[in-house]
Formats: sequence, C-alpha cells, structure tokens
Amino acid sequence: MIRRISLRASRFAKNSFLKSSQFHGESLDSSVSPVLIPGVHVFHCQDAVGIVAKLSDCIAAKGGNILGYDVFVPENNHVFYSRSEFIFDPVKWPRNQVDEDFQTIAQTYGALNSVVRVPSIDPKYKIALLLSKQDHCLVEMLHKWQDGKLPVDITCVISNHERASNTHIMRFLERHGIPYHYVSTTKENKREDEILELVKDTDFLVLARYMQVNQIFGPCLISILLIL
Repeated sequence: MIRRISLRASRFAKNSFLKSSQFHGESLDSSVSPVLIPGVHVFHCQDAVGIVAKLSDCIAAKGGNILGYDVFVPENNHVFYSRSEFIFDPVKWPRNQVDEDFQTIAQTYGALNSVVRVPSIDPKYKIALLLSKQDHCLVEMLHKWQDGKLPVDITCVISNHERASNTHIMRFLERHGIPYHYVSTTKENKREDEILELVKDTDFLVLARYMQVNQIFGPCLISILLIL
C-alpha cells in the first residue's frame, strides 16, 4: 500500500497550465513568463517531518514556482520519494546554484538520491531502444521525441526481430538517421557482447516491450535501466 499526495498549481488558467506543464524539452507558455524555464527535481531519503516544506521553500525562496508535486511514502517502510515540477528564472537562480541548494537539503536528510534536470539547459541523455516484435511503444516514443517532448538523443534501435525496409518504423528511423540493428538472440546465444558494443556510448537502455530480458542481460549489463 502506498500513500500518494499530488499537488497541482492552481494559480494559472487551465489552458495556460496545460501548455506550461508540457515542459519535457519544450518552451513554456509565454503568458506565464518569457524568462522562466522548467525544471524537475527527484528526491529519495528516509521519511522525516518537514521534507516537503524544505523542498518547497527552496524553490519559492529563489522566485521559482511549483507546477506539480508528487510524494510517495511506502507504508511501514519509512522512505520518502518526491518529484517536483517547477519553473524558475535562470538569471536569478543560476543552474549550478540550483544543484547546490538542493544538495544542501539532501545532506540535511541524508538523501539516497537527489537529481535535478533542466531540459532546456542540461545536455540530453543518450538512449538506445531495445525493441521486440510489437511497435506501439517505440512509435509513441519516437513521436514524442520528434515533437520535442522527450529531451534525449536516440543513438540506435536494437531488436531481436527483423523488419522490412518499407515499414513505417524503418522509414522513420532512416529519415532521422537512427541506426537499426537486428540481433537475433536465443537462450543459448545471448550475444551480450554485441549488444554491449552497440550501446557503449549511451546513458540509458530503454526496453520498448522487449520480453526476453532473462535471455540477454547479465547482472552488469548497464547501471541504469528504464523499463517501459
């Protein structure tokens, strides 16, 4: 059982908020402010009194404004998770100072994880997509990436299924210069070294409905794994 608290900004009109909350690599609605940019902060520590207030005050004290705030506290586990979506003026609150201010709070609570992402400033993550036979997850990701809602660089797509060159997926990848690698795998031949070579320069490996994890991955394939 998980207790979930979700707070959403109410000071903006509905349409303005919908536009401004689409900040994964996009510009905010100019009706809010032409100088404010979006950021995301993810926090993980032992549960304690006052964490939400500290994080909120950190943003407000620098003239920032919270657009969305989600808190997860697993019952009887004494662990605190939060994700803040906020906007701020990078002139008044420089990017490096954002990290320092949140890090101060992280040290106060002995946080296990405290990460800030500012999509319009920070370097894009490089990701590789591991795809099985079904295309719908990949199609959704590619469309979000094309629309600027997914602030990443896609280095390649790897699949254990071969695809004809005239399919929608293959034409899209070719048009955007994204390499496609067909790597046939079995329980007897995992071809892990080949996959590791293909993704050696990526930050994340994303599984887009890939169903044969137990056939491929050794315990040290990558340090961070996103599963769709």
